[in-house]
Amino acid sequence: MRLSRFTAYMSSLLLAATASIAGAGLANAAEQAAPTGYVALGDSYSSGVGSGSYDSASGDCKRSSKAYPALWAAAHSPSSFSFTACSGAVTGDVLAKQLAPLSASTGTVSISIGGNDAGFADVMTTCVLQSTDTCVARVNTARSYVNSTLPAALDKVYDAIRAKAPQARVVVLGYPRFYQLNGTCVAGLSETERSAINGASDLLNSVTAKRAADHGFAFGDVRTSFAGHEICSGASWLHSLDLLNIGESYHPKAAGQSGGYLPVFTAAAR
Repeated sequence: MRLSRFTAYMSSLLLAATASIAGAGLANAAEQAAPTGYVALGDSYSSGVGSGSYDSASGDCKRSSKAYPALWAAAHSPSSFSFTACSGAVTGDVLAKQLAPLSASTGTVSISIGGNDAGFADVMTTCVLQSTDTCVARVNTARSYVNSTLPAALDKVYDAIRAKAPQARVVVLGYPRFYQLNGTCVAGLSETERSAINGASDLLNSVTAKRAADHGFAFGDVRTSFAGHEICSGASWLHSLDLLNIGESYHPKAAGQSGGYLPVFTAAAR
């Protein structure tokens, strides 16, 4: 009788130990399988146009080692880093050309997109070259697009990201306000034009944030981090109009990527 009880006791200990080892093994396997890769998607604000140090292999996409995705990857050492953001990209380009690196092993995704869909470059060119009334009218056309058409385009992109990277933490980055009103600029656009452009940027951020939230994505609002560093601030992190390098006009400088975008993405990616 005593031997039988001892045998049963030892068997229970053995089963408990086996279960504990198995549980630890499963936990380790789950930890090892956790998605940890990082994929950076989007337009020129994510590729780093305006910050210099472009990767020659990226061609016209102008991916910079000083852009926030490259800076974050260098600081956090993800298991893999795929940088497909591209200057000039619209939502259709993201769908057609940028999503290939996404997979179940992707743990973090960043994206800024929508500004080019809304005609950002044409808005700025119109406002620089034409009258205040024409500028405001072009801004209003862009606002109408952002309200009526952009949401569905963003939904397609966000749905595709989630389908290809089901476990990823997705951070959608917004855009800064471009001008400090009543600032240091004594020439250039009128205050009416600057205010209209800022208002359109605010609307774009608002619509983008709503679509991101509805998909369960984080939204990184960079307007606060750029506050005091807009054009006409005297300490701008944004390029103003540069006729010698028109493609970098109104894009973040290296300081805007490291001081404006990087901390916002870092906080939202946790």
